[in-house]
Amino acid sequence: MSLKHLLVVGLGALSASAAAQDHSNHGTHTPATADTPYQMQGSGAGHHDPMFLFLQADRLETQFHDGEETLVWDTNAWYGGDLNKLWIKSEGELSLSGGEFEEAEVQALWSHAISTYFDLQTGLRYDIAGKDRVHAAFGVMGLAPYWFEVDAMAYVSDKGDITATVELEYELLLTQRLILQPRAELAFSAQHVPDAGLGKGLTGLDTGIRLRYEIIREFAPYVGIEWQKRFGATADMMRRDGEDPNRMVLVAGIRAWF
Repeated sequence: MSLKHLLVVGLGALSASAAAQDHSNHGTHTPATADTPYQMQGSGAGHHDPMFLFLQADRLETQFHDGEETLVWDTNAWYGGDLNKLWIKSEGELSLSGGEFEEAEVQALWSHAISTYFDLQTGLRYDIAGKDRVHAAFGVMGLAPYWFEVDAMAYVSDKGDITATVELEYELLLTQRLILQPRAELAFSAQHVPDAGLGKGLTGLDTGIRLRYEIIREFAPYVGIEWQKRFGATADMMRRDGEDPNRMVLVAGIRAWF
């Protein structure tokens, strides 16, 4: 395994301590900038904007499909105060049968609060799996009306390719410990990018639902199901490569934060 592959695994592992929110505050939810992270030493009570460190793994799961298993991670870490933060995000997929990364990326973002519920984020994204590529990143994340968590980002690659993703999540408390979480992710491309396996327009839609049980607030195993669909030229390229552009996967994983 190469150094760049070890880098993304290390970053994923660093930020994979985490994710969940204080459900006792669901009725008066504050944005992602106000979770309950670890307050760093030296940021006393009199400090205007105390500094915090927060690590979370929103998804750390194995996906099962037709006898194949894939490790999927969606992790992040941030350091900062209520107004400004430095975010490190890592997402990717590792084939457990082939031992190769199918996708892997790391983002370094500056995040600035633009309202009570939303942050503006800008920075860089580095794709590690496949052809190395650097993107400028720009977007928003926060809490939309009716308590939908939103993460919308646009990217411009070092080759001028423009892509975007939109993630939506919602949490329904069945009990104080049992939570049902619907999730959807849409992906777009402004042009054909054959070397990245992307067609123009809407390239993909992943929709799923996960049921987790919070053993403690900081740690929750979960199971779920997800439908993954690719569209247009993106689907055509997958078929030519012998891949299924429409599939259903079972998932099992953990969600945790520190």
